[in-house]
Amino acid sequence: MDYANDPELNGKYLGSITKDFVKVCDTLAEASSQIRKRDISQYPIFVFAKQEVPLGGLLVNADELNLDWHVFASYLELFVQQGIVAAEGVEAFQATYKDANEYCCLFVLDKEFTNFVFVPYPED
Repeated sequence: MDYANDPELNGKYLGSITKDFVKVCDTLAEASSQIRKRDISQYPIFVFAKQEVPLGGLLVNADELNLDWHVFASYLELFVQQGIVAAEGVEAFQATYKDANEYCCLFVLDKEFTNFVFVPYPED
């Protein structure tokens, strides 16, 4: 699997994120499609966090599905409004954003690690 080539994304995160991602990937793919179809944004972002965060709407409640990570649906423009992506960084973000039909853009938010990660959707 081709994850963001970030040395910080060690096995601890990769395993935990992948385990949950596999269980919710269909939900995320559908949400991504809807965000783009409805012209909300061409850059959906899914926030993986262990606790409630004010970054988009709760899409997957970890407690209900016995997962490690809550998932919040968001998008680039909201990240710019909230100052997570600087206005001058938008073009760079768009340039590195991978095909949303093939990859899910995750924003992993935890005490020791905060970063964007592109995870490929499993092939059917």
